[in-house]
Amino acid sequence: MFRKPETANSRADYATPADFCKLLESDMKSLYRLAFLLTTNHHDAERCFVATIDASSKQQTVFKPWARPWLKRSLIKNAIQIVSPASTTGKCESPRAERPATPGDSELDAVTRLAPLERFVFVMSVLERYSDWECSLLLGCHLKQVAKIRTRALRELPERDTLLPHSEAMFSNNLPVTA
Repeated sequence: MFRKPETANSRADYATPADFCKLLESDMKSLYRLAFLLTTNHHDAERCFVATIDASSKQQTVFKPWARPWLKRSLIKNAIQIVSPASTTGKCESPRAERPATPGDSELDAVTRLAPLERFVFVMSVLERYSDWECSLLLGCHLKQVAKIRTRALRELPERDTLLPHSEAMFSNNLPVTA
């Protein structure tokens, strides 16, 4: 006969607040860097990071193997709430970057110079490897717009040839990025 699993045993597969704490501690640098890339300033990056910590302490239904991706997704959702990249123009279009590129800027600076929506699409789709569909859902953009915005962002990165090969070590623990 079919037996129901015990509730106590099935709960063991879920991440606990302690599991999230360990992940936050071990991934603090890369998570904060992700928050900074999306928000482009330390005050908002800290707000985003703290909101992610708060959400993780209350989360009770994430399987342990999914805890790290859940943290990143939560952080990205918090950054979207703080920056509202799609609302800067009222629709899923993105204005040109406000600051011109200057020689000698770091790769991080090149990404932070992108307009908000271009920056979010670039970071999410290229660096974090979210699908166009996931980006579309999270940002509230049409699926075709995500691909156009990513292409525009890649064209605006003068350092893209040096940025993309180094992005695995620089931006996240789970990349290699292909151009």
